[in-house]
Amino acid sequence: MVYGNDPTLYDRIGEYRKQGYRVHLMTGMAWGNYQDYLYGKWDGRSHWSEAQVRADGQIVGHGKDIPYMVPTVSFADYISESLRKAVDAGVEAIHLEEPEFWDFSGYSKAFRDEYAIYYREPWQDPQQDIATHYKCAQLKAYLYARAIRRVADSIKEYSYQKFGKAVRVYIPTHSLINYTQWKIMSPEGLLNDIPSLDGFIAQVWTGTSRTQNMYRGKLAERTFETAYCEFSIMQELVKKSNKQMWFLADPIEDNPRYDWSDYRKNYFETVIASLLHPEVHHYEVCPWPNRVFNGKYPKNNRSDDKEVEDKSKPIPETYRTQLINMFQTLCNMDQPDYRFAENNEIHLGVALSDTGLYQRSYPQGVLSDSKGDLKETFDFYSSDAFPMFYGLALPLVKHGMPIRCVQIDNVLRSSNYLSDLKYLILSYDFMKPLSPAVNSEIAAWVQNGGVLIYIGDNQDPYNRIPAWWNDNGKSRYTPLQHLFDVLGTGSLTPAVSSVSKGKVYRLNMNPAEICESANAENVYLNLVTDAISRSNDAWEKTNRFTLYRGPYVISAVMEESLATSTELKGDFVDLLQPDFNYLNQISLQPGQNALLFDLNRIQSESVEIIGTTGRILSQTATQTKLVFEIKTTKNVNSYLALANASTISTVKIIDDQGNLVANVVRKYDGIGYTTINYTGTGSMIRINILK
Repeated sequence: MVYGNDPTLYDRIGEYRKQGYRVHLMTGMAWGNYQDYLYGKWDGRSHWSEAQVRADGQIVGHGKDIPYMVPTVSFADYISESLRKAVDAGVEAIHLEEPEFWDFSGYSKAFRDEYAIYYREPWQDPQQDIATHYKCAQLKAYLYARAIRRVADSIKEYSYQKFGKAVRVYIPTHSLINYTQWKIMSPEGLLNDIPSLDGFIAQVWTGTSRTQNMYRGKLAERTFETAYCEFSIMQELVKKSNKQMWFLADPIEDNPRYDWSDYRKNYFETVIASLLHPEVHHYEVCPWPNRVFNGKYPKNNRSDDKEVEDKSKPIPETYRTQLINMFQTLCNMDQPDYRFAENNEIHLGVALSDTGLYQRSYPQGVLSDSKGDLKETFDFYSSDAFPMFYGLALPLVKHGMPIRCVQIDNVLRSSNYLSDLKYLILSYDFMKPLSPAVNSEIAAWVQNGGVLIYIGDNQDPYNRIPAWWNDNGKSRYTPLQHLFDVLGTGSLTPAVSSVSKGKVYRLNMNPAEICESANAENVYLNLVTDAISRSNDAWEKTNRFTLYRGPYVISAVMEESLATSTELKGDFVDLLQPDFNYLNQISLQPGQNALLFDLNRIQSESVEIIGTTGRILSQTATQTKLVFEIKTTKNVNSYLALANASTISTVKIIDDQGNLVANVVRKYDGIGYTTINYTGTGSMIRINILK
């Protein structure tokens, strides 16, 4: 995947194609080196009025002469035309990265014009009241969906007409959870309404998942738990669609001031979190490999400070080997046979909507009318901790519940979208149903046996925006009242109600309160536990997830909820160690995780590849010999791990010049598990194994 649509594009694509790669192009959808557009070289007129602008007139920038853009029709046409040269150069797919419109922007001339066109009224300051803020936020998401549709349609038509095939178009995007945390408007669920999109990359990595959230009153990084939720909502984005999802696996992050031990710890936490969502088995294994394998970290706080000692270091050899091992392991995750060790029959979802983006902050018109504790409350609600969502999700995750973070807007796109859920946790205190049909679909699901657990106090100021539920502002009716009327419960009091074959529970508490104390958490957990037990299910509360995914065992033990460790016994290969170490038992303490290959789950009696540091190109076997052709990485301490290999007598490795590779070490553990250790040559090698 080459990045950036600049004059070097042809050369870069050509070099990779010469090496046998299938080439994709990624380019920024919100920002990039688009100076020819900004300064009028493209069509003869300046486009600086299309930069995103703050209330004080300051441009929202990503570097010198690189503003975040308002996605006008003109800008979409410019992107479409500029991408034609990538199609001509032979790329097979185009990735339009990160369509982002900042919540605090919306003051440029271009956006004011778009507002007037869309709403048929003059632009109004989004900070003046909640109704205008909501309208501006919704428009920002719509504009990027419109631009992406226009670009994708245009570039596919061009490639089909010129070459007889349509290039694929993908959107690499942060999760709905993260964009809502960071208050960045983006289309998210709207992207599913664009037929010309082929799928997405879930850009979930240390940089997003280490964003602090609150649990039991403590604000802290919880990388694993946050990544688990982020990958979950991204998996839901394509559920019941024909679009493809890749999960990102980034070995470092954008901030260069952490050391390698920090990057390694958080990388494996995000990877383990992604592997706990087995319906996705495609991965972008290493964005920006140059900054990973050639970078030195941590960087000094100031690059121009000559007096600060440079303590940055290149990637440790063990981490380098671990990463290349992991790249190959991720290629083998298409494992349809999977199950959780506990809670696999619960099928519980926590709902989130695109509309949560539109009301993530409270405009000055609301804050200026609020005093004391109420203003502090609104500040907390709109903080990056995103307490309303994490108040619902974290207590469940922390107690071992494999929740689904449900993209609730999909009930409008996919029939029976909720059919494989038994329990749904919902709140309209931090989001709203897009239409009355959302409530109707939820009600139909309950009537067919679903269990709805509603959490909220119905006091959200955004209930008062002119919308479908209040007759465009003429009444005090709320989305919750509409939901309960459709359900036929006839009451908003905290209670449990039977609705045909299903049930409805309600807790009259703002979800943000749940993350502020253990007492509030217990009230919430007791309600969920009661709902589950009344439905004849059992929730074994733990502090771990353990997923059996084909021959792989993925396990994570969490801190803060319970203090128990997890013991696993068997015949395992530790895939998080560089040398594919054999273990017959492992003890995971809170805060630790594991990725294991279970040797006892191998059905075949033939030699099986358990792990490799090189890309397996071919494998042949006779009665007396095994031959592996492997593409290796230069000067990397490398391994080939094999099961059922007890009859090996000798091992010889030949490089692409026909020379013997020296210092080959074979290790055999006595149960047929064997590792072959060598140094990579940077080219193809042939491993000859004589029986």
